[in-house]
Amino acid sequence: MRAKVLIIEDEPDLARLTTLYLEKEGVECLTAGEGESALALTESQLFDLILLDINLPGMDGFEFLQAFRKNHSTPVIIVSAREADEDVILGLGIGADEFVTKPVSPRVLTARVRALLRRGKLTSPPSPWIRFGPYSLDPEAYLLKKGDEKISLSGREFDVLIFLVKQAGKAFSPQEIYHQVWGQVYGDPSTVGVYLQRLRKKLEFDPSAPVFLETVPGKGYRFNPLFGEGQTS
Repeated sequence: MRAKVLIIEDEPDLARLTTLYLEKEGVECLTAGEGESALALTESQLFDLILLDINLPGMDGFEFLQAFRKNHSTPVIIVSAREADEDVILGLGIGADEFVTKPVSPRVLTARVRALLRRGKLTSPPSPWIRFGPYSLDPEAYLLKKGDEKISLSGREFDVLIFLVKQAGKAFSPQEIYHQVWGQVYGDPSTVGVYLQRLRKKLEFDPSAPVFLETVPGKGYRFNPLFGEGQTS
């Protein structure tokens, strides 16, 4: 079972035990002992499922879940010693997929994780990610990553990159790109060259010899299809 799970648990022994059982199933596990650090991890890495304790130092599990659900639909299983109906209702109401009460057998918890991952694999929509070289681009979320590292782009830089990537292999003049991306017929198309240079500095191995964002003599610019056309997953 190839998957990546984030375990948010402030009891190190319990986190290690859960990790041990899940790794036997082939699951990659990362752990966090507090809500703030866990939230930072979710902004820099992609997870298939999250195991979440409620009683955490600082930001508690409910606060984490509310913040997390603003940007992510990843399945979340709350694993908590709190078993009051109000806690269960609240947890499920703000976005948890399941609520498991401690103590719980590691084997049972592993089975729940396995079932939820399998369910998510069957029902999740196709991923919007486009891969090229070491990069992953989500055009819908305006998110670009190099491995697990987020690459910072301005909104307009994203617009230019997304336009060219979606038209991989086709060259566009600066005027055409300006019209399509800026939505204006008249303006200064030299602006396009400025944004291409910015993108190359952030993406290319050697900006002076670009392999992703090429210059086509007499035509303009294009995204090299050998490094990304159709590579979605």
